[in-house]
Amino acid sequence: MAPQTLLLLLLGAVSLMETWAGSHSLRYFDTSVSRPGRGEPRLISVGYVDDTQFQHFDSDSESWRMKPWSPWVEQEEQKHWDTWNSKDSAKNFQACLTNLLSHHNQSQGGSHTIQRTYGCEVGQDGHLIRGFYRLAYDGEDYLALNEDLSSWTVADSVAQIIQQYWKAPGVTKLHRVHLENTCVEKLLRYLESRKETLPRL
Repeated sequence: MAPQTLLLLLLGAVSLMETWAGSHSLRYFDTSVSRPGRGEPRLISVGYVDDTQFQHFDSDSESWRMKPWSPWVEQEEQKHWDTWNSKDSAKNFQACLTNLLSHHNQSQGGSHTIQRTYGCEVGQDGHLIRGFYRLAYDGEDYLALNEDLSSWTVADSVAQIIQQYWKAPGVTKLHRVHLENTCVEKLLRYLESRKETLPRL
């Protein structure tokens, strides 16, 4: 991975790690980088609870499997990781890169990057404070779900094409339901599992 691309990924992760006092967050960061002449795009995916990484995937690894990075999620999510289709995820990002190159009239000879981050944040009472879903293309903001979780902000006319698809009935709602329900439930479960592994005083 080019140093500039890795830097963008790290800066994005750091900037999104900020949480409100007493709150907790579940965040995912995905980066796909095309590399002409060197095979399929590389996909790296990581997950964080607060500032602790709990999962990692790298399409350049031999196993092509999502790996747990924290003991408190290993048993909890083993079934999910066993069924998570990493090759399909990598192909989806590859198709997205191909479409963006075409829409932007860019050559396939250069390297390009798609970054995605999404997740949720809950307060001390366990209720949702905010959910988010953002895409960046070649290091620039591209498409973002607004705070109302019902509308999108786009960067250019090409992003508007994607927005039109996501504005189709049910697509935006799926994102909202995932952030408001699935993400919050998973975060609360992880927090409970993490608490149970802490040493008793």
